[in-house]
Amino acid sequence: MLVLTCRAKPGSNSGMRAAASNTGIDRDLITTRGGAIGGGLIGSGAIGDRASAGAAFVHIAPRSMPLPVLIAVPHAGRAYTGDVLAQMRDPEMSQLRLEDRHIDNVGVEVARATGTGLLVAHAPRAMLDLNRADDDVDWDMIERPAKGAVGASAADNAGAFSAANRGNNARARSGLGLVPRRLPGFGEIWRGKLPRGELEQRIDTIHRPYHEFLARELERIRDAWGAALLIDLHSMPPLRRQQTGVRGEGGAGNDEPAPQVVLGDRFGASCHTGLVSRAFRYLDEAGCAASHNRPYSGGYVLDRHAATARGIHAVQLEICRSTYLDAALSEPTEAVKPLAMMLAGLVRELGAATAGLGARMGARMGNGGLSDDGLAQAAE
Repeated sequence: MLVLTCRAKPGSNSGMRAAASNTGIDRDLITTRGGAIGGGLIGSGAIGDRASAGAAFVHIAPRSMPLPVLIAVPHAGRAYTGDVLAQMRDPEMSQLRLEDRHIDNVGVEVARATGTGLLVAHAPRAMLDLNRADDDVDWDMIERPAKGAVGASAADNAGAFSAANRGNNARARSGLGLVPRRLPGFGEIWRGKLPRGELEQRIDTIHRPYHEFLARELERIRDAWGAALLIDLHSMPPLRRQQTGVRGEGGAGNDEPAPQVVLGDRFGASCHTGLVSRAFRYLDEAGCAASHNRPYSGGYVLDRHAATARGIHAVQLEICRSTYLDAALSEPTEAVKPLAMMLAGLVRELGAATAGLGARMGARMGNGGLSDDGLAQAAE
């Protein structure tokens, strides 16, 4: 297991302790549950209670938010139905490879320390990937009803499963579409095909309510603050060290530390550049190796919900699993809290900047926007 080298910024620990005592479970919280997974659940998430069992997602936020930030965790769900597990060729391997393993534990600690809202999907990625569009389907893995069969839709009978209507999405063809089909180096995930009705039910009870709630919550925060920031929190397998291309005495290129954080903003489309610049400055000061958009620039969540012209900004934050999981990249370690405290400082930095951006955008509406220098001053 790699040792986490990122550190909290000097002088920030006392503020973190104070925030932790006034946020999280000690605050006056509102819990919202939405969507549905199904019965016979095996496993649970890092947030929620008995009343949350069977919900596709849970959102927890203080009644009075100190920052215009929402943290979302779409890929850490581990509430599997018995039927889903029975259909997997190798449930343990598939879960380990598909889940952003226990990154929701990190999200809980960050939210507790900062007072941000936290949206966690309980529905596992194996059932439905919330970072994919609802039409990003590999139709070869969907069971086609017999023509004219009871329950077959007009679209089915009209040839919706024909090659011309399957789309050309590379992710779906590679096996990582709306419902993952295969994993690199592993092969097929499922024993058989998924019934079309089951796919539609998952879209109606998991995908649609999750994204509708996320859109409403971001708009609510934006309306209150003038701007909102979505941090879409993920985890990634360890990356390789990067070569700079500068040759040393031995003639080989110099290796840089492998990124422990990848920040994606859809190559500038989903977030104000000033916010992104502040994020990298903070990570650099924290001694945390970070990469921008490579190899992860963000996906459907950012494409759908970011609207910078309307004051809604979004970034995808990928965290290396070796920084908080054991050597098998399976179970969380004591490194969760130090990592979360470092990220809490980042959230506060970006939250203050987002609040300043919202205030200045409101004051200067129609005057050509806000420069990066103005954004920096707003967050001081």
